[in-house]
Amino acid sequence: MQQSAATTLFLPIALGIIMLGLGLSLTIYDFKRVTKFPKAITLALACQMLLLPLLCFVLARFSGLGPELSVGLMLLAASPGGATANLYSHLSNGDVALNITLTAVNSVLALFTLPVIVNFSMEYFLGAGQFIPMPFSKVVEVFAIVLMPVTLGMIIKSKAPAFALKMDKPVKIISALLLILIIISVTVREKQVLIDNFSVLGLPVLLFNVLSMAVGYFLPQLFGIDKRQSIAIGMEIGIHNGTLAIFIALNVINNATMSVPPAVYSLLMFFTAAAFGFLVNVKKTAEA
Repeated sequence: MQQSAATTLFLPIALGIIMLGLGLSLTIYDFKRVTKFPKAITLALACQMLLLPLLCFVLARFSGLGPELSVGLMLLAASPGGATANLYSHLSNGDVALNITLTAVNSVLALFTLPVIVNFSMEYFLGAGQFIPMPFSKVVEVFAIVLMPVTLGMIIKSKAPAFALKMDKPVKIISALLLILIIISVTVREKQVLIDNFSVLGLPVLLFNVLSMAVGYFLPQLFGIDKRQSIAIGMEIGIHNGTLAIFIALNVINNATMSVPPAVYSLLMFFTAAAFGFLVNVKKTAEA
């Protein structure tokens, strides 16, 4: 698929609005709060940065996916959580304060870890010397599109908290609509790739989504972390920023096929996250 002017313009704007919405819910304290939840945050970051990429690599390696779809799945694994994770955590009685802190820290750290994971994936799946390195200008562009709107949102929240609160819901609705438009756009434009590969793509994407949430929920409990924080971690590392993954596939790597796994994932996660939230609360009710 050739890049169109509409895609080149629309995706950065859409991602910027989504990240602005995230910024409207953040304060400097959310970054400082790391010291309040050291054990939970350390474990969550270890899962997000190390365990999930390894899990995703195994799925991609043995699922029969083509090289570009495998890289697309790894690109998704390298992307941080987003504002959607905070919403689902709230609906599932998770520790939203922990979610917000994890989202803030993950969004910054991923800007450094994401290029490493993606370049390794392209080297491995596309063959030595055949990967497409991300130009420095594109890395700077990703920094700008992710960090600048978040920073702007945080400034608005700091200087005009009432306005930020008033805009929070409308921006979340717009963000959700933009995400849906992005998914539809990728699905329509890459319909043939999806049809040709769904039989092998659907199961790995679903497994990665479910396993991510399961690891995020059950592993912390093995280390003595309480249920509310475990729900928050499960949502945070189980709901990735598919919009960022799609943006990098289309606008940075310039490979539309790689955008298909994040698009499929972004669609499935709405249903799997809702089911996950329902199940953990049923379990909590039964234990009570």
